[in-house]
Amino acid sequence: MTTNTSMIEVKGLRVVAGSAPDPVVEIVKGVEFTVKKGEVLALIGESGSGKTTIALSLLGHARGGCSIAGGSVKIGDIDVLSLDEKGRRALRARVVAYVAQSASAGFNPARTIMDQVTEPALLHKLMTPAAAREKAIGLFRSLALPGPETIGDRYPHQVSGGQLQRLMAAMALITDPAVVVFDEPTTALDVTTQIEVLSSFKRVIRELGTTAVYVSHDLAVVAQMADRIVVLNAGRVRENGTTAQVLDAPADEYTRQLLAATRRPEAEFTAPDEVREVPLLEIRNLSAGYGRVDASGVPAVRVLDDVSLKIARGSTLGVIGESGSGKTTLARVVAGLVDRARGDVLLDGKPLPAKLSDRTLDQYRRVQIVFQNADTALNPSRAIADILARPMSFYHGLRGAAAQKRMLELLDLVKLPASIARRQPGGLSGGQKQRVNLARALAANPELILCDEVTSALDTVVGAAILDLLAELRRELNVSYMFISHDISTVRAICDEVIVLYAGQCVEAGQRDALSRPPYHPYTGLLVDSVPALRPGWLDSRRAMALAALPALGPESDAHELCSFRSRCAARIDGKCNVTPPARKKLPSGAEILCHHSAADLSRMQSTETVTA
Repeated sequence: MTTNTSMIEVKGLRVVAGSAPDPVVEIVKGVEFTVKKGEVLALIGESGSGKTTIALSLLGHARGGCSIAGGSVKIGDIDVLSLDEKGRRALRARVVAYVAQSASAGFNPARTIMDQVTEPALLHKLMTPAAAREKAIGLFRSLALPGPETIGDRYPHQVSGGQLQRLMAAMALITDPAVVVFDEPTTALDVTTQIEVLSSFKRVIRELGTTAVYVSHDLAVVAQMADRIVVLNAGRVRENGTTAQVLDAPADEYTRQLLAATRRPEAEFTAPDEVREVPLLEIRNLSAGYGRVDASGVPAVRVLDDVSLKIARGSTLGVIGESGSGKTTLARVVAGLVDRARGDVLLDGKPLPAKLSDRTLDQYRRVQIVFQNADTALNPSRAIADILARPMSFYHGLRGAAAQKRMLELLDLVKLPASIARRQPGGLSGGQKQRVNLARALAANPELILCDEVTSALDTVVGAAILDLLAELRRELNVSYMFISHDISTVRAICDEVIVLYAGQCVEAGQRDALSRPPYHPYTGLLVDSVPALRPGWLDSRRAMALAALPALGPESDAHELCSFRSRCAARIDGKCNVTPPARKKLPSGAEILCHHSAADLSRMQSTETVTA
C-alpha cells in the first residue's frame, strides 16, 4: 500500500568515470525520480544504461574508478551524498539494504548461513543473538525457504542457487531497512526457480511494507514486481511512468524497442535444398556422468540417462531444462570434454571418439563449443587479434597477411568493427565478448556449434541481437547448432526442434511448435507455465503450484527406469508412476513424450490450467 510520502528522491544525479587530468566520461547524466513509501520502482535498461550505478548511489556508493559528481539523493530526511564514511556505514546497516545479482559471491563459504544472515543486526547491536536468530527464522518462513528452523545451520554450498538468493534477501531485511535495492537478483536463475524467488520477494515486500528499487533488464519480470518503471538508456531517463502505462502505451521509442526485443517473433528458416538421410549429429542411448563406472556401464553420479537425438545439417536443435537437468553435460560429451558411460555419438554417420585426445584434428575442428560466460572463456591478457589467431593457425595453418585478412572477415561476420582487434576482453561489453567467442568458434570453419546458454547473462536487447546473428550465420554458412537454454521463449525464437531434459532423461522431443500449445509432457507444461507474461498481475494470478507440498507417492523407488519427474509432478498417478516405467508415446503435435498419461488427459488438464492461470 503506497502513501504520498516520498521515501526516495533523486535529483540531477551525475556519475562520472575517471578523474582529471585524464579524460572524464559522464555515465549517469542528470537522472531524476522519486519513490513513494511502500512503492516498488523498477530501473530498467540494457547493459551500460547506468541502472546499477544509479541503484548503488542510493547507498552513497560509486564503483571503483567512478565518482558521484553532482545532484542529490535523499532517503527519507537523510541527504545521502553529504554523509561521511561513518554515516554511510550506518545508512547501509539501518536504512538501505542491497541484494546483489550473485548471492554465491556474497556469502562466506566457511561460515554458517545463520551467522551471516544475523551479522548485520548483531554488528550494529540492534538486537540480542537470540532475537536475531528468531527474526531470521521468521524471514526464512516468509521467504518460503524449506526447513526455516534448520536451514540456517547449513553452509552456503549446501543450498540451491534460488535458496541462496532468498537467504541474501533475509540478510538484507534483518535490520528492517526503509529501502531495499534488488540488483538483477533472478537473472542467473532458471525459470521455475525464478518464479519461486519472485513470489517470495513480492510476498515479503508486501508483508513488511518495504520501499524497494528493483534493477532488471527483463520487462516481464518487472511487470510482476513494480508499481512504476524508469527506463534508462546511456545514463539518461527515457521514460518514467506506471507499470501499466509503460507496458501498454510507451511514450518513448527506446521503450518500444525494449518491448519489441522482449516479444521477439519466431525466426523463419527455409529447409535445406538437399534433404540428407544421414544427420550431421546423431546420439544413441547416451548415458554419462561422473565417478567410477560399474560393470553395466552406469557411472556413480548419473547425469544423462539413455538420451537419443538427431541434428540435421543446417538445422538447430534446442535443449531445454532447469539447472541440473544435464544440458551442459550433454554438450560437453559431444565436444569430448566429458566421457560417456554408454551410447554412441555419430558425426555424419561415423563414430565420434569419446575422448578429445582420440579425435582427429578434423573431427575436433568440425564441432566447436561456445560457453555461457564469455568473461571466463576469453584470456583477459590477450588482444582479440591474438585470441582469433590461435584457431586459425591451429586448424588451417594461417599466418601473416592471410590470417589478418581472415580475422577481419570473422569480425565482419559477427558484426564487430576491425578496431576491436587491438583491444583486450576487459575493454568490451558483454555482447561484444560473446561475439568474439562466436568468432573464435567460426575461425575453425565448424559444421556444428554447441551454444551453451550463450544469451542467459546478456540483457534482452543484446541477447536478441546475438540470436539474430546466430540465425544470419546459419543462413550464410549452413552451420548447425545445438542450442542449450532454460528459456523457452529463446528456444522458440531460434530452434527447429526441441528436446526437454529433466534429471538427465529426455521427457519430450519434437518440433518447436510442440511448445506453443497443450498437450505436452507435465514437466514441459511446468516450464511453459513458469515464463513470466508481459502483463502486471500475472504472478499473482498464476495458479498455485506448491510443488514441494505435494503428498508423498508411496515408497519412492530409485530405479532409473521410472519417470524422473514423478516426485514433482502434479499429475502423477499413484500406484503407476512410482511402480511402472512410462512408455514413450506420440502427441498430436508429433512430439514424443515419456509419460503414463494419454494425450487427451494431458490436453484436458493443461487447457484447464491455462484458463485458470
